[in-house]
Amino acid sequence: MNETDKLRVLLPHWIEHNGEHASEFKKWAEKAEPAVREAILAAASLMDEATVRLREAQNLIGK
Repeated sequence: MNETDKLRVLLPHWIEHNGEHASEFKKWAEKAEPAVREAILAAASLMDEATVRLREAQNLIGK
């Protein structure tokens, strides 16, 4: 298996994993005080952006 084939396997895993983390962040953010909530939600937003970029990579590499 070459590096491109490995990425075709890894990218869907990373995308799913990021989504799970972002959901968990958002769930816990609702339980936190306002300043902490904002920091956690900012992290979740960055995770969502990373997922968008990973999907772009997945589209470029071909499924």
